Amino acid sequence: MTTRILGIDPGLTRCGVGVIDLLASRKVSLVSVSVLRSDPSSNLVDRIGIVADALEVLIQTHKPSVIAIERVYSDANVRSVMGTAQISGVAMFLAHKYGIPVAMHTPTEVKAAVTGSGRADKQQVGNMVARILGLSEVPKPADAADSLAIAICHGWRSFGASQPAAGQLTAAQRTWHAAAQAAAAKREG
Repeated sequence: MTTRILGIDPGLTRCGVGVIDLLASRKVSLVSVSVLRSDPSSNLVDRIGIVADALEVLIQTHKPSVIAIERVYSDANVRSVMGTAQISGVAMFLAHKYGIPVAMHTPTEVKAAVTGSGRADKQQVGNMVARILGLSEVPKPADAADSLAIAICHGWRSFGASQPAAGQLTAAQRTWHAAAQAAAAKREG
């Protein structure tokens, strides 16, 4: 059975998106890779909308079985973290809308899964992504390679794990539905 995985390296200016197929043999193959961009001089709402619309088209086109997102981590650049968190939220909303399970992976997990070292640099990650997928060159920019690394990480870490049947909600999705229903009832009551 083939599992299609959409990997997302969330970012407001550059959002890496990579789609791979994970085969029963644990082999992965490239389906699509790109970087969604928004103009930093544009209004925030428009920027989020541009990335959201493009992500939705990608989901409708490729119909992933799961969406793997790099977990937001804190660093000194609060502005960058906010953009990353906003796009992660958009991706999670779209996953909910289409009933697609979501997996979150830390940068260290991704690096370790792809290179064998949680301290690998971007060049090492890119080189291994190209090697694993049999590509003649590293996908550019680094956000594109990172999105594929996130998808590969998820595929290899979840290999053999049972996937929910079509239409079946994961525990996280059931929790989200219950919270949404409670909030709606509170607003109406």
